[in-house]
Amino acid sequence: MSQEIRAFRSEDTESVVELWNACGLTVPWNDPRRDIDRKLRVRAELFLVAIQDDRIVGSVMAGYEGHRGWINYLAVHPTRQRAGIGTSLMEQAERLLREAGCPKINLQVRRSNLQAIGFYESVGFREDDVVSLGKRLVSDGSSSAG
Repeated sequence: MSQEIRAFRSEDTESVVELWNACGLTVPWNDPRRDIDRKLRVRAELFLVAIQDDRIVGSVMAGYEGHRGWINYLAVHPTRQRAGIGTSLMEQAERLLREAGCPKINLQVRRSNLQAIGFYESVGFREDDVVSLGKRLVSDGSSSAG
């Protein structure tokens, strides 16, 4: 199967939200469409999708504010996992971040998501000795978590 990785386009929104739902990435307190809208206002070129058979099968939303890069919403459709799509998306995101001058990438994974942790370790990530803290500034949904 041929694969294309390209920048997200606004017409990809519904397909990407469906992908995130299929991967269990959406939660009530983060509206995925709002997350997409926010990303499109800040370094939209760092939001990538993977296409196979004219269908979006993967995504990654990278960010860089001048100090650290971040990875969010890395997703590969469950029927296409373990085929190199996630690795290809990460390689492309890392290339773009490196070109932007980014010295280090951070990401957060729920401790219970052993499959994701294993994947990230396989592409070179290691656990940092840090505590992740968060503060919600805007409520997107019914809960104040996340």
